[in-house]
Amino acid sequence: MWKRGFHSSTYCQVLRKPQFDVKCVIRDLALHQSSIKRRQIVGGPELLTRLQCISSQYEEANQLDKTIAQLQSKRKALEQSLKKDRSLARELASELKHSKSEFQELNSRVSTKRDEIQHVLQSLPNLIHKSVPDESPEVFRWIRPRASYDVDASLDHVEIMLNKGMADFQTASNVTGNSWYYLLGKGAQLEYALVSFALNRASKAGFQFCIPPSIARNEIIDACGFRPRDMNGEQQIYHLQNTDQGLTATAEIALAGYGANKVMDLSHGPIQLVGTSRSYRAEAGARGKDTRGLYRVHEFTKVELFCWSKPEDSERILEKMRSLQIEIVDSLGLSAKVLNMPANDLGASASQKYDIEAWMPGRGEFGEITSTSNCFDYQSRRMNTKYKNTDTGKLEYVHTLNGTAMAVPRVILAVVENGYNPVNDTIVIPECLREFMGGQAYI
Repeated sequence: MWKRGFHSSTYCQVLRKPQFDVKCVIRDLALHQSSIKRRQIVGGPELLTRLQCISSQYEEANQLDKTIAQLQSKRKALEQSLKKDRSLARELASELKHSKSEFQELNSRVSTKRDEIQHVLQSLPNLIHKSVPDESPEVFRWIRPRASYDVDASLDHVEIMLNKGMADFQTASNVTGNSWYYLLGKGAQLEYALVSFALNRASKAGFQFCIPPSIARNEIIDACGFRPRDMNGEQQIYHLQNTDQGLTATAEIALAGYGANKVMDLSHGPIQLVGTSRSYRAEAGARGKDTRGLYRVHEFTKVELFCWSKPEDSERILEKMRSLQIEIVDSLGLSAKVLNMPANDLGASASQKYDIEAWMPGRGEFGEITSTSNCFDYQSRRMNTKYKNTDTGKLEYVHTLNGTAMAVPRVILAVVENGYNPVNDTIVIPECLREFMGGQAYI
C-alpha cells in the first residue's frame, strides 16, 4: 500500500527538516498575511512583522550564497597557485587565512539567515480556502430540523444518567479530578454501541480499521498543527515530563504520524483509515455548564477518520467525509446543523473545516459533535509524506484530511437528552444502535 521511508529509532528526532517553497510564499505573501489576520491567532502581529521581512531575508541569503561561491573560487585559485609554486607559501599564507576566516563568518551568517526564514515558514498557518467565512459560521445544511428549540432542564443528561446508574462523576472527581467520569452499566454499553456503529459505517465507506497509539512524539504533535497553546490561550496537550512525548488530543495525530517519512501508493485511490483511541485534552473549558457532565472532559473515546489523497482529490474526499458524518448523525435521530466554520475557528493546519452541532435540550443549546478538515499539504510537508505523481514521475506532497466519526461522550449526552421521556423515565435507544445493545430499544 505504501513504501517505508527513512526511519531510525536510535534518533530522538524522526522527522526530517520540512522543505518549504519560499518562492511560493513570497509570491502569495498577501494570501499568507490574510490567513494570519483572519485566523486571529495568538502572536499574529509578531508573525506578520517577521513575514514582511522574508523577501528581503531571502534575497540577502541568496546574495550571501553568491559571495560565498565567489570566495570559494578565490580560495581554490590561491590553493592552485600554491600547488604550482611552493615558494609563494609565505606570500599567500596570510591571504588564505583571511579567506578562510571570511568564509566561516559568511557561512555562519547565511546559516542564521536560512534558519530565520525556516522558522517563519514553519510558523505559518495554512492558507484559507476561498469558501471559508470570516468570523461567524455559516449553516451548510440542517439535519432533522425541529419547529422549535426549547430549553428543558428536566432533560439534563447528568441527572438522568446518575439516576439510572449510567455514570458517576463524583467518584471520578475524587479519584482523578474535575472533568473526569466513570461510565457504568448501560452508559458503558452505550459507548461500545456508538463505537461499533461508527466503525461499521466507516468500514462500509471504505475506511480500513486502525488502533493507533495514544502517545506521540512532540515533533509529530507539532507537525499536525497542535501548538502548545491554542487560539484561546488554552493548553491542549498533556506533555509527559522528562520525555519528548505527549498524550494525543485526537487519533488524528498518531494516524498522520503513520505516514511520516513515507511515500504513499495512491495509484489505486486515496488511503483511508478509521482509528479508535482514547483522546486527552488538557483544557476543559471555562467554568460553568461546559464543565458539567460529559460535554467537555479531559479523556474520552473517539473514532477518527483520516485520509491521504492526491491534491486534486482532496476537496471531493472532504465532501465524502462530511456526507458520512451527516449519515451517522441522521441515523442517530439527532437534530443538528452542519456549519462551514469561520477563519477564526480554524486550527493552524486546516484550510477548511465543517462542524456538526447537535441540539442538546438539557444544555439549552447546540453543541459540537463532529468536525472534518482539509489540511492540504500542511501536515505532509512537516511529516515528509509524499506520493509519486504518475504524470510527472516526481515525488510530491499528499493532501491530508481528518474528521470525527464519533466523539463518544458528547454523542452519549445528545442521545440521552434527546431520547429521554420523563413521563415513563426511559431513554429511547436509536434504532441503529440496538444491534450493538442486545436488541434493547429502551434504557
